[in-house]
Amino acid sequence: MRRQPSPSSIGQRDQREGPLDALARHQAWGLALARQLDDETLRRQYHPELSPIGWHIGHCALVERYWIDESILGSPADPDDHALYFPENNAKEERAGRLPSGDTLVGWAAAIHRLTLERLAEPPPRLAEHPLMARDYLAHFLEQHYAQHRETLCYCLAAMRTGDPDTAALGLSRAVLPQPVPPDSVRLPAGSYRVGTDDVRGYDNEGPAQTVRLDGVDLARRPVTNAQWLAFMDADGYDPAARWWSAEGAAWLRETATRNPATWRIDSAGRYAWYGAYGPEPLAADAPVSGINHHEARAFAAWAGARLPHEHEWEAATQRGQLVDVGDVWEWCANTLEPYPGFQAFPYEGYSVPWFDGNHYVLRGGSRFTDRRLLRPSFRNFFEPHIRHQFGGLRLAWDATDSHA
Repeated sequence: MRRQPSPSSIGQRDQREGPLDALARHQAWGLALARQLDDETLRRQYHPELSPIGWHIGHCALVERYWIDESILGSPADPDDHALYFPENNAKEERAGRLPSGDTLVGWAAAIHRLTLERLAEPPPRLAEHPLMARDYLAHFLEQHYAQHRETLCYCLAAMRTGDPDTAALGLSRAVLPQPVPPDSVRLPAGSYRVGTDDVRGYDNEGPAQTVRLDGVDLARRPVTNAQWLAFMDADGYDPAARWWSAEGAAWLRETATRNPATWRIDSAGRYAWYGAYGPEPLAADAPVSGINHHEARAFAAWAGARLPHEHEWEAATQRGQLVDVGDVWEWCANTLEPYPGFQAFPYEGYSVPWFDGNHYVLRGGSRFTDRRLLRPSFRNFFEPHIRHQFGGLRLAWDATDSHA
């Protein structure tokens, strides 16, 4: 495996950056990553819930070609590309053996990327007149699609890095000390609040914008930290017989024997490291905990005498500027992904409709690997309750009538 690209360019661009500039930035990052990894690394599946790195590079290129060349301009499709790079056509574990060499992949994807940028910058008449081009929708859609896969590529890199040597190599001077959950919260008064968006950049499940009535709620000012999570661990938090675990969570815990967040590693001296996309870092006591699933988040909240917030409570408080460290970690919410009243699938059913199944829980916010252009209050991420690779954490909530001081 060759040298990895620097993380400094992830998610640091100004919100005023145009969609074509953002798309070009993501394309260049993905190609640079592919060029710096050998074929074995590009093809390997490092996590059962994630595709190989090379598959994501090819998928993003094919999506560009599909919407512009196939759907709008009517160019014939390549069935081999569809068979490999469209997720519904093969399982994750089948993709590694079918990927081309890195050089072939990079050359193919780079050619598509160049054509995409050229056509969106100076569209031919048939493309320019298509409804998907109105208000630069297609450019926004493709840019955000790549941005989401770019974050998933960071998940892949993190999964790859968790196999690195013992964390003692970090030279950590001391272990992280557990800390209690502080009584630091903000009050969202009962009332009517506007949630969702009708903006052109919003995905279909973010709209239409609507007014919701909320009861009063207290929300933690900051997400739960690593040190606070360590207090949960020290209190036998991962005991499946403990009252704070749901029946489903306890069953998951017994099956997996999980004892700490997925992003943590503990060395022989009891020191902790955090593993992200670029290798181990000393575990920061006051950083938001990440690498937990919905079962764990729900258990911690119950242990702390709290609950998880509903996504509308989170969004309303975020719009009012009441929450701190928004965007540092994906925050699990109490509710599953459901369509808003008046929902219409767009531009295709596959982005949202299959996941209105009552088993995909919403996460709000973002992570250190989320592109800043995706950090809008209305953005809805969603995963099944056992998934823990997506840098998920939590923020606590209490009914306004409860005492938690």
